[in-house]
Amino acid sequence: MNFGNIHWLWLLLLLAPLVALLVWSWRVKQRLLTQFISPRLVDSLTAGVSKQRQKIRLVLFTAAVALLLYSMARPRWGFSLEESKQTGLDIVVAIDTSKSMLADDVQPNRLARAKLAAIDLMRLAQSDRLGLVAFAGGAFLQCPLSLDEEAYRQSVDFLDVNVIPQGGTALAEAIQAARGAFKEETENHKILVLFTDGEDTDDQEAALAVARDAHKAGMRIFTIGVGTPAGEVLSTKDPYGNRVFIKDSQGNVVKSRLNEPLLQQIAKETDGFYLPLTGARTMDVLYERGLAPLPKSESATRTIRQYHERFQWFLGAAILLLLAEMLLPERKQSPKSKVQGRKPMAMATALALLALAPNSFGSVNEALKNYQRGQFGKARNEFERLARKSPEDVRLRYNAGAAAFKDEDYETALKHFNATLSARDLKLQEQGYYNLGNTHFRLGEKSEDAKAKQQEWEQAIQQYESALRLDANDADAKFNLEVVKKKLEELKQQQQQQQDKQDEQKKDENKDEQQKQDQQKQDEQKKDEQQKSDQEKSEQQKQEEQKKQEQDAQKKNEQSQKQDQQRAQDQRGKEPGKDAQQQNYARVLQMTPQQAQQLLDMQKSEERAMIFQPENLRTNRPRDRILKDW
Repeated sequence: MNFGNIHWLWLLLLLAPLVALLVWSWRVKQRLLTQFISPRLVDSLTAGVSKQRQKIRLVLFTAAVALLLYSMARPRWGFSLEESKQTGLDIVVAIDTSKSMLADDVQPNRLARAKLAAIDLMRLAQSDRLGLVAFAGGAFLQCPLSLDEEAYRQSVDFLDVNVIPQGGTALAEAIQAARGAFKEETENHKILVLFTDGEDTDDQEAALAVARDAHKAGMRIFTIGVGTPAGEVLSTKDPYGNRVFIKDSQGNVVKSRLNEPLLQQIAKETDGFYLPLTGARTMDVLYERGLAPLPKSESATRTIRQYHERFQWFLGAAILLLLAEMLLPERKQSPKSKVQGRKPMAMATALALLALAPNSFGSVNEALKNYQRGQFGKARNEFERLARKSPEDVRLRYNAGAAAFKDEDYETALKHFNATLSARDLKLQEQGYYNLGNTHFRLGEKSEDAKAKQQEWEQAIQQYESALRLDANDADAKFNLEVVKKKLEELKQQQQQQQDKQDEQKKDENKDEQQKQDQQKQDEQKKDEQQKSDQEKSEQQKQEEQKKQEQDAQKKNEQSQKQDQQRAQDQRGKEPGKDAQQQNYARVLQMTPQQAQQLLDMQKSEERAMIFQPENLRTNRPRDRILKDW
């Protein structure tokens, strides 16, 4: 035995307070009766009233209410085995995660719009199996084909431009990865929905060739163009939140454009069609015109237990008890007396309980009442509980965010308002952007760090501008945008003034430091001049000493020369032929100019040039290919 709505059994705990309330009201009625009627007349007026019957009626009413609550819990026992067949299509969604998808020619950017559209397609394809392929310079299967909507949703939310480290846009690899997600033996239609801007940075002819091969294997490709043909300059944000433009290898800013001709040709080659991602009904048009007309096959067959509902027995018993309680009179009837009628309050109560829906308790009305009373925490908790039961209703998330904002829980408000951006209602999206701007502004006001305050207010300005793109006549958004811009300008001026003061202080410090350095240089120059003067004096003394030594040495040389000449004159008389021989020997050792030239020519003929040859570098990369990382 089990229950379909077991939470209704908790209401059985209210039976004891209900019985106590009925007993207390009966005693109050008896006490009031003695106050307005004389005690001697009470017995005559209440003659024939049976207290035993009153107790029986109370028991009947209480039992009827208990059976009603028990029947609402949907008791079930016994089951039968049944086969459940699931029919649908096999759809693989491929999303481009290259840096070109950061372009904001569609708001908030191309990647965010593609992810929202992929979630919209999941809501339309209720009975279809969905898979996900992420691709940039490479491609891989992020989520295999499955009926698990939550797994698909989480896989889509996980995507960003950093999920694949290799930059670029490889459409051929994306088609091959999607083709590998299908089972070859199945007879079901193979559908690929390709979200991209079409900037194939590898080889467009290769992408078309792979698309033709995939079509031969039974695949249809529907291409969704994300972006505009005019394009937009690509930029990212650094760790400090500043905008940084993406540049190519030559240092030029990259501008990404939607390549519609390539996407149209890929879709045409595979019997699909091309749609630009504009407006809120792109996925509706895709599913109604492209996917819904395709024949669906059985994707899964399983045996399930089908339990038998038994609540009818308890509901019938409760109705019978209420009828008995209503028809059982408090007085004993006599043949001559007429039946005293009364209002069937018990039956009205029973019908009211039967009219209640299972989800009536803790309804939106109760949450709204708490919000109006100023009990924002209770209202937020109730809206969050209802949102968990109905995750597809983003209005509940919006109301929860509004309650959290009033409760000054701005971080929680940001989460709920961000969830409203996936709404198909453009008015609700616009309100979500507007309230995101208010939340970022409040966070900036609370922040004591000037840099964090500036970042929050810049985020608020972006959200207000997004709201005005959806509704240019929103006066509140315009007014708040101007206020935040003025606040931001004042903050920047304050920061600039502080920076100027700091610069002036630094300049003063630099001046003092420069003066100290100049004084030190002057002192050093004086020392250097003193040292130079001392050195010059010492050098003059040395020069005078050297002159004296040279004069002394010259005198000694002159004396020695005179002595040598005297000796030579003495020896000439003894050896007259020796001086002539020495002169002839000196003449033999001298070299003529022709001999010197011949010696130089011989040395030049022996010189050799050294030639250095660089090693040959081998690479498989084509020289004419330009690497694109977007």
